[in-house]
Amino acid sequence: METLSGYIKHIIFSNPDNGYTVFELATDTDEITCVGALHAAAEGEYLKLGGKYVMHDLYGRQFSFSEYEITQSEDETDILRYLSSGIIKGIGPALAKRIVDAFSSDTFRVMEEEPEMLAQIKGISLRKAQEIGAAVSEIRDVREVMLFLQKFSISNNLANRIYRKYGGEVYEVMEKNPYRLAEDIEGIGFATADEIARASGFDADSAFRVRCGISYTLSSAVSEGHTYLPMDMLIVRSTELLGVGEEFVRSECDNMVMEKKIIAKVRNGEARAYLPAFYRMETVCAKMLHGLDVVIDPGIDRIREKIKELEDESAPLEDKQADAAAFAISNGVSVITGGPGTGKTTIINVLIKYLRLGGEDFVLAAPTGRAAKRMTEATGYESYTVQRLLGLSPSGEGRGFTYEYDEDNPLEVDTVIIDEMSMVDLPLMKALVSALVPGTRLIMVGDTDQLPSVGPGSVLSDIIGSGCFTVVRLDKIFRQEEASDIVINAHLINAGIVPKIDNKSRDFFMLKRSDVDTILNNIVKLVSEKLPGYVDAEPFDIQVLTPMRKGPLGVESLNPILQRYLNPPSANKREKEYGGILLREGDKIMQIRNNYQLEWEVPGKYGIPVSSGLGVFNGDMGKIKSIDETSETIEVVYEEDHRVRYPFSGLDELELAYAVTIHKSQGSEYPAVVLPLLSGPRQLMSRNLLYTAVTRARKCVVIVGREETVAQMTANSDVLKRYTSLDEAISEIGMLDGY
Repeated sequence: METLSGYIKHIIFSNPDNGYTVFELATDTDEITCVGALHAAAEGEYLKLGGKYVMHDLYGRQFSFSEYEITQSEDETDILRYLSSGIIKGIGPALAKRIVDAFSSDTFRVMEEEPEMLAQIKGISLRKAQEIGAAVSEIRDVREVMLFLQKFSISNNLANRIYRKYGGEVYEVMEKNPYRLAEDIEGIGFATADEIARASGFDADSAFRVRCGISYTLSSAVSEGHTYLPMDMLIVRSTELLGVGEEFVRSECDNMVMEKKIIAKVRNGEARAYLPAFYRMETVCAKMLHGLDVVIDPGIDRIREKIKELEDESAPLEDKQADAAAFAISNGVSVITGGPGTGKTTIINVLIKYLRLGGEDFVLAAPTGRAAKRMTEATGYESYTVQRLLGLSPSGEGRGFTYEYDEDNPLEVDTVIIDEMSMVDLPLMKALVSALVPGTRLIMVGDTDQLPSVGPGSVLSDIIGSGCFTVVRLDKIFRQEEASDIVINAHLINAGIVPKIDNKSRDFFMLKRSDVDTILNNIVKLVSEKLPGYVDAEPFDIQVLTPMRKGPLGVESLNPILQRYLNPPSANKREKEYGGILLREGDKIMQIRNNYQLEWEVPGKYGIPVSSGLGVFNGDMGKIKSIDETSETIEVVYEEDHRVRYPFSGLDELELAYAVTIHKSQGSEYPAVVLPLLSGPRQLMSRNLLYTAVTRARKCVVIVGREETVAQMTANSDVLKRYTSLDEAISEIGMLDGY
């Protein structure tokens, strides 16, 4: 390792999130561009660096350092240069000179140990002197914390996040309970906290460790879609994770229940464990739904007659459709459910006519931007994402957020119509019903045979399963003679009947292949050559959907291959490797978790933003517009020209999206879908997964693989069980209220 010493002459760029800094270092003989993670440093400071020289394609020779030490010089010129840099708020060049003139080489000692002496200088009050002393102490504290955390092999980026969370309390946290890191800091899981804690000397059977493992197990269950775990399952999973005796886990579970860190509930003879937040969410949703479920207009026959008058002559309503619309108008809470082609959109359009005729205020919403856009196109009226409807806004640090509309500031609207309800998870549902008051209609439209939401809960299924609300199931395909084979085959699959795959269709095909390499070649040709012209779309609009992430036909294998052909490397395209994934300008990408604080802008003329907002959500897809190594950012363009800048430290929220899992495709619609189906675990290769994939296509579905696999998936009606209990909470409250 080579070493360099000198002072920072000029900071070219500094990323506050991860400390990545580009600066000019003035040595005794030269000025050298240096790059690396540097915290709380300023122009004028003396550094000793350890690293090596590298050659950058664009910026030439640089010194890349991995170690550094900040030293204090006693030379008055060096001290003046440092204080003039602006690192200490309130000290500019003129004031810096007066301070150095007064205290010369003793300046740093005075500022750290006796800052009140600065008040002797003209222009510095006692209060300002104290503020300067506090600023100097904070800079020193940050440096000391960084050095302290390095002992635990903690990266600079992670150390910076830890310091921002705890400040001076970090020493106590690390000494007494480093497992708090997993609870308090987004992105730090049990494994990371456990590694740090074990390095700090914590035993495997430490109470802190066991409790953290239990909490992590329940949190992991939430990420799988559950809102609770059976208590016995929680004990078994936690014991396997921790590698300790079951008695330790059971004892700490009991303690956590007593302290209300876990809610224990017995339902249907089963002992269950909930994280308190999710138990409360189910309870609140149940109470609010019952509160909304009032008869708004008892004239059901009159409503039905009026609806029949409003129907489109070219698409008259069948009796069940008319009933669905009439019940939705009459009741406070209603559900309209059915598969593709059963007339859900037709009913929504009739409902809109009825509400407009009566002068009522209504809003349309859907869980995702894509679903909201489709709703707008189908109705001609603006549709919102549910988050935007509720007025999403950031709160505090990290990814915290609040909604403008809630129980204290409800939405002033007569009717809310939510489409694609199967995608609504429990936290979003709780936020929605909390913003509604009795007298407001809530009309929920969706397909219960789709996969459940990506987030926790089975909201639509549980609401229907409770048996407490008005539900109309649509099961007839209208204008079947005009229906596409996509719609017909989707209904066949849903009924457990193998779809027609004789390749006589114009929009539903199967290429029977049994070799992975052949399947891969076919996928590339379909996406890049065959399908774009057939469905009048760009290759980037054709979506490959796969049941799994791993394996030769999983997302992780398919994306690099498709990237190579659809967006090959070029001298004109900059790249960034992060976490084993290569990102390139022009790549199709997906946001893989909700981030309520990411800012987006829509640029207008001369690049001046014409609108802006907050929030990028799990499943949002976009395209990489630019990669900037100097500012360490990637700009992504999402739908409606929403542009987001990601720091390199935030790239773990992105992944390539040439191929995505079927689960991630919910609520989306594509001109054409390519579906590789060769083999896979039974729990993944299921009927509702195949059904969901097929219904994502607007113009064409191409299955590439084995006919036997299609038959096996159609026959496999098993659904991955989600441990949710909103239906039971609704029923319990209904019984208490005399329903």
